[in-house]
Amino acid sequence: MSLTDDQLDLRDAVRSFLAERPDAPWSRFAAELGVAGLAVPEEYGGAGCGMPEAAVVCEELGRVTASHPYLQTAVLAVEAVKAAGDPDAMARLLPGIADGSVTATVLLPGDADLSLSGDRLTGVARHALDGDVVLAFVDGELVEAVPSSRTPHTTLDQTRPLTSFTFADAPVLRVGDGAAHGRIRDLGVVGLASEQVGGAARCLETAVAYAKERHQFGRPIGSFQAVKHKAADLLLLVESARSAAMAAARASEDELAVLAAIAGSYCSEAYLAAAGENIQIHGGLGVTWEHSAHRHLKRAASDAELFGPPQAHRARLASAAGL
Repeated sequence: MSLTDDQLDLRDAVRSFLAERPDAPWSRFAAELGVAGLAVPEEYGGAGCGMPEAAVVCEELGRVTASHPYLQTAVLAVEAVKAAGDPDAMARLLPGIADGSVTATVLLPGDADLSLSGDRLTGVARHALDGDVVLAFVDGELVEAVPSSRTPHTTLDQTRPLTSFTFADAPVLRVGDGAAHGRIRDLGVVGLASEQVGGAARCLETAVAYAKERHQFGRPIGSFQAVKHKAADLLLLVESARSAAMAAARASEDELAVLAAIAGSYCSEAYLAAAGENIQIHGGLGVTWEHSAHRHLKRAASDAELFGPPQAHRARLASAAGL
């Protein structure tokens, strides 16, 4: 399963930007490349693309453990607003997301304890991805509300900020119908799986490069059979994970739930394995602050919990199969 020419060009543009300007702020990354609006309809300032293109960007961000709020803004928020189907809400929210001037996040059912009384929102979301605009699925609706307070967390993975939102009778703006929350979660799983593929691929690349240059007993350690086997196993994991993530990104509406669960399960474990083996091949160097290996291990561990652990995704598959 390969990328189209346009998707390859997109991948190369994003990779080049991140290599040359790794510290560029979100507004510059989003505006110069136009990636925040890939899935935004053209009438609202976007490119009118879909999840396959967004997944390409996710994979590149995962390679460098970027802290850009792409997953919550360009995937979750954009798809949630589109699915809600209110033209006024789309006109109000999507142009700012598309041009990079606004970030957004989505609170999903089960991840927050929220209740809606009239036009007021009350409750807490304790571990949420951060964003300027906060959208919440609650009581069958999608609403926008300004939190009464935001409390940033100190996280294992410092490249993926998490925040606690508190709402105390916060006024809401109704964005539209909230029936699509399951699909939005699945798309979040797909975007995250693509990030995990990028991280796993980068772990494999750096492990192989180090195995070629590090010498022991007068030979590169990559010439030892045990290290060769590790690299070969990782290659199989990475390519299989990429196939799973790409299939989920291209899934039809009927296929999405199952393919997202497959990608969520497989890609989480592939990234964890790749990050762990990368450190094993690097030895002590891999856990120093100077090297990226420890950052990938932390990202892999936190990613495996973000939308549920691999076991939860497999439980969904078992349920879908009637087991």
